[in-house]
Order: sequence, then structure tokens, then C-alpha cells
Amino acid sequence: MKLKMSEKSLFAILLRSPWWLSFLIAAVMLLLARVFLPEAFRAVGMLSAVPFCILGFMAAWRQRDKPSPESVSLALNQLANMSWKQFSLLMEQAFAQQGFSVMPLNSGAADLQLEKSGQITLVSCKRWKAATLGVEVLRDLKALQTAQDAAHAACISLSLPTGVALKFANANSVQLICQEELASLCLKVMKESTEI
Repeated sequence: MKLKMSEKSLFAILLRSPWWLSFLIAAVMLLLARVFLPEAFRAVGMLSAVPFCILGFMAAWRQRDKPSPESVSLALNQLANMSWKQFSLLMEQAFAQQGFSVMPLNSGAADLQLEKSGQITLVSCKRWKAATLGVEVLRDLKALQTAQDAAHAACISLSLPTGVALKFANANSVQLICQEELASLCLKVMKESTEI
């Protein structure tokens, strides 16, 4: 039996929150225990801050490579101003940097085929500038994934998916790479290209 933490639990929320928030809660708990608890119970009360310190370290570790909101915004603006040729080349480089072998496709539903450890992933990214990510693109991608017996499918977009598209993606295991996740994927390649 695999145990899974509820997404709405305090610990799960703190893991997704800025790392310093857990340390702040721990400091407040230490202060309250020191001020309000009798001497006999003070040490036990102060120990209650330990889980929040551990969460702070875990959150800091997870967030160590997370880009700042300013760099995400800048990257998204740069991506929005790219031509298809520039964007597709950037996507190829970004996925290659993650260890995938990348092959451009000429099918309507998918633009890239990624291979890693013998598993194929089909990626749709030609509509990255569309105002909204609709369910039609995801349906076509899922149909192609099934037809080619690919292990995974992913769709890239600067905009957020519609509610119907999000439900379809979740129900059919289609990965959505949008906004912050897209910026994180591209930032390293973009920095390297400006340094040259």
C-alpha cells in the first residue's frame, strides 16, 4: 500500500509555498512555547517546531532551481515574440538538454518525437501562441499517441488550457507544459544562447 499525502494538508501546502514560510511558522511556535508554556513543558512545546523546520529545508531543496517570477515573465515574453522556426529549434535544444533524442515530425498533431530509455513521447507545440489551449489539439495528440503506441504525450502552450482541455488532459495522461513550467524548460537554453 502506497501512502499519499493529501494535497490539502498543511504539510502539502507548505511544501508548495515559499520555503521561508515554514521557518517563520517554526519560529513563531518556538516563541509561543517559550513565552506561554510552564518550564516543565517548554522543551516539549519547542519540539513541535521541528517538523516545520524539516518542511522548510525540504521546500528550499525543491525550490532551489525554481526561476524567479521576473525571469519567468521575461522568458514568456521572449517566447511569445519568437517565430515558429526559432521556437521549434529552442524546444529541440531544451529537450536534448534533458537527455532526450529529438526528432522533428511533420504530422499535424505532433511536432516533436522524443525518445529516452526506450520510451517515446509525442510533443505538440506548434500552437504555443494560441490565445487558449482547447481540447481539439489534445484529442488529436492523444489519437496519434494511441495510433503510434507512444508511451507519453505532451502539449506546449504559453496560455492556460480551457477547463474542458484540462479535464481531458488529466483523464488521458497528456502532460501540459504551460507558462511557468515552459519558461523553466527554456530558460537554461535561452541563457546559453545569449552568452554566445
